[in-house]
Amino acid sequence: MSNRLTRWWHANAPTRESLENSRILAPVAHRILEPSLWRFTRRSVPRGVALGLLVGIFLLIPGLQIAGAALLALPFRANIPVAAAMTFLSNPLTTPLILWASVYIGNWLLGRTADASGVWALIDSHASIGQWCAWLFSEAAPAMLLGLALISFGAAAIGYFLADWFWRDRMGRKWHARKIRIGKAHESSALGETAVADLA
Repeated sequence: MSNRLTRWWHANAPTRESLENSRILAPVAHRILEPSLWRFTRRSVPRGVALGLLVGIFLLIPGLQIAGAALLALPFRANIPVAAAMTFLSNPLTTPLILWASVYIGNWLLGRTADASGVWALIDSHASIGQWCAWLFSEAAPAMLLGLALISFGAAAIGYFLADWFWRDRMGRKWHARKIRIGKAHESSALGETAVADLA
């Protein structure tokens, strides 16, 4: 499982070159290439997870998700590759579920009965910007946008705390294994010194 995840990561994670050549990110390309935004640290990784989930779920437009996550990573000093990779959580398989859940939650909170069929029609017909703007003022839009906001912020918070816990747990295990190795090395050297002393 770990090897499969690593292979997927290397195949899909954005590179510095791909972000530098992005037309959307051209004005801030010099900032995106900052080495500190590409380091995997205790603070930058959970921030990257949270921002990637927030943008990936709320902004369901495939071409803009990675750029949006990279732009949002700048002021928060988040890890850009992690933020970009987390946007892949919303994909053609999960998007219908996210949209259905957002409309359901929005309807429940607003007391409405709007449905998401209008969104599917717009997606299927490759609607123009004008048609999308008209939909934004329809009855379904507020429910769906409220639901998307709640789901994305909830997922970002959960993702942040899970990534932080995973990072601390992983580092704790590494330090524990290191202490055991050092202890065994001291033990074996002490045994060796005792054996030399006995021979003398």
